[in-house]
Amino acid sequence: MDETGSGAEPLIERAREALANAHVPYSEYRVGAALETADGTVYTGCNIENANYSNSLHAEEVALAAAVSDGHTDFDRIAVTSGARDGVTPCGMCRQTLAEFCDESFPVLCDEGDREPGSTYTLGELLPNTISQNTLEAADEADGDR
Repeated sequence: MDETGSGAEPLIERAREALANAHVPYSEYRVGAALETADGTVYTGCNIENANYSNSLHAEEVALAAAVSDGHTDFDRIAVTSGARDGVTPCGMCRQTLAEFCDESFPVLCDEGDREPGSTYTLGELLPNTISQNTLEAADEADGDR
């Protein structure tokens, strides 16, 4: 049990705490994320909506941007939650962004409220056949063969 007494996995608790800062005047769907670096540092993020929607920021990318801005590029796992605690997973865009820094075995913890510890997926399960540096290099080589 963590220090909050809820019994939730500590990384999920950090994601839940990030919900309080979400700016969601349009969807009213709060999302929080907690990203753990290889050295144990945890960065949190929340979704930040914008009136034109396409400029909205997702909780996972906010946490990742904070970590990378501080010089971290090696990550152990991420936890995501929503105000509904409905097992939300990162969207496709966030999955691809995580794949820039994490391999297919990277754990993604999804908060399901009372069903603890919730669901855990690997990034590879959530995003098979990701676009990567290797994918782009292979495409360049194939173009060179033409």
